[in-house]
Amino acid sequence: MLRLAIQKSGRLSEDSLKLIRECGISFITSSLKLKTESTNFPLEILYLRDDDIPGYVADGVADIGIVGENVLVEEGMQALAVEQLGFSKCRLSLAVPKSDEYQDITDLQGKNIATSYPNLLQAYLNERGVQAHIHTISGSVEIAPSIGLADAICDIVSSGSTLISNGLKEVERVFQSQAVLIANGGLNAEKQAILDKLLFRIHAVQRAQKAKYILLNAPTDKVDIITDLLPGIKSPTILPLAEEGWSSLHSVVNEDDFWEIIEKLKEAGAQGILVVPIEKMIV
Repeated sequence: MLRLAIQKSGRLSEDSLKLIRECGISFITSSLKLKTESTNFPLEILYLRDDDIPGYVADGVADIGIVGENVLVEEGMQALAVEQLGFSKCRLSLAVPKSDEYQDITDLQGKNIATSYPNLLQAYLNERGVQAHIHTISGSVEIAPSIGLADAICDIVSSGSTLISNGLKEVERVFQSQAVLIANGGLNAEKQAILDKLLFRIHAVQRAQKAKYILLNAPTDKVDIITDLLPGIKSPTILPLAEEGWSSLHSVVNEDDFWEIIEKLKEAGAQGILVVPIEKMIV
């Protein structure tokens, strides 16, 4: 059985569990339990503090983990990373009181900065030749300027609403983060095979999230033009309709290109365009 460590609460935990469920893996969750086993896949889930996950995976207590990239880099354990997962995106940012005049990073020269990420912050300041006094605190970083502990803070930002509510403004982006899958480097062959199966499912879910399945009708004499517009995995599926002179085309379109392609399809004579979400996509 493969042991997966995830954050025990918060947005990263919710997003991680959502991904596991989308992979067709069933399990029962409870706020009173710190571990659970899947009922249909050889996976055990451990609920841990996010800061502890890289260490647990490195030590082999957990085989794999899902953790914020910011935590992984802060702990200096980038070697554990298997791949980025594309969700729970956020940023590590510098913020100062809203009333402060701020021009650039040199304004923080010699200032006190409170953060839970001293290593990431120090690296950012070093790259820009700025020397500041870093105060490491474990939580409630946003309150530091208002109680006189620091002139600025460096903390995780998603929407920015927490900064605003504490009278702060974002002035520098230090690090872009998202969820990453990490793994112990010494997995045996059996556990590696289970991880490969899990990755296969994850990739199928990720591909589906970035694509749309479209069906459309078009005059048969326009099929070649429309086919050139549809990327598809290989080529569109083309089926004749009961009405003579018309065909139905089926294809997959990348969501980033979706609206632009739809407009071109209409201009080329496509009608009755049906767009369907894809649950899983295996190539």
